[in-house]
Amino acid sequence: MNDVHQISLPGLDAANPLGFLAALGTWRTAEAIYSGNLMSWQPIRGHWSPILTVPNDLTEDEFVQALHTELSKKNNHSAFTFSKNLKLKPSEFETVATQATKAHFNNQDTEFVAFIAAFGSSVATNEQGDIEDTALRTMSGAGHQHFLKTMNDLVSLTTTEQIHHALFHNWTYPDEKVGLRWDPGEDKRYALAWKNPSSDATMTQRGANRLAIEALPLLPTAPVGKHLETTGFTGHRSNDTFFTWPIWEPPISFDTTRSLLALQELQSEKPDARHLRARGIAAVFRSQRITTGKFRNFTPARAV
Repeated sequence: MNDVHQISLPGLDAANPLGFLAALGTWRTAEAIYSGNLMSWQPIRGHWSPILTVPNDLTEDEFVQALHTELSKKNNHSAFTFSKNLKLKPSEFETVATQATKAHFNNQDTEFVAFIAAFGSSVATNEQGDIEDTALRTMSGAGHQHFLKTMNDLVSLTTTEQIHHALFHNWTYPDEKVGLRWDPGEDKRYALAWKNPSSDATMTQRGANRLAIEALPLLPTAPVGKHLETTGFTGHRSNDTFFTWPIWEPPISFDTTRSLLALQELQSEKPDARHLRARGIAAVFRSQRITTGKFRNFTPARAV
């Protein structure tokens, strides 16, 4: 880039799984609009926040409008409408994957196959005979909460104002329902509340959830042995599944990030800070994915 400009996104907190995913999703969307962006992280307002280096001089409003226009292209997209959930038999998933692959090779739709690779694989199955799916899946129909349908709802409902709030302001959770349970704040258990939470509406940061959807293709799945693995995750059971992600200081390219997210050393119980610092990684956060009743949630992250 000969003429570059930086956009700080202080609303996104790297220590929040949703904040980190929203940062990746924002970057991936920006890359689809004008390629060649870089991203780094800096302490802002007491937490690590992303800094985008872009080839265009944009105001906050212009940047958000460009994001919203690009994101709106996925309204009722095949990636989110082939089913309400990922509870599918291998043959059903193979049919969808074949459709996505054909669309990709015919240059009709490259996004469909990118999301399919992130969602799961027909090779690995669970005890019920359904496909194993992404470790980021938090719901599968219980309580009328549907993983893919929620994504499609977010695509159609999210406004430019909600995206702007998520990126540039302290989060106040003004939006009712339609969240993907990637924010630890959505873990509404009776023992953690002063009254029965079942009667309380779940309030979310809708803009962040919408942006976070776009991060999924950066965390693809792959069969390893008898199980499906998701980039950035270890474990498979309700009590041993953890999501670990890096925070880096030097501005790096989009493709470099793919390698960074899959770095094996990040998954160590205690990653070697000296080795990671040599790679430009300033911090590593880890959140446990837990199962509460019929839903999955993420715990507040800790630095490792």
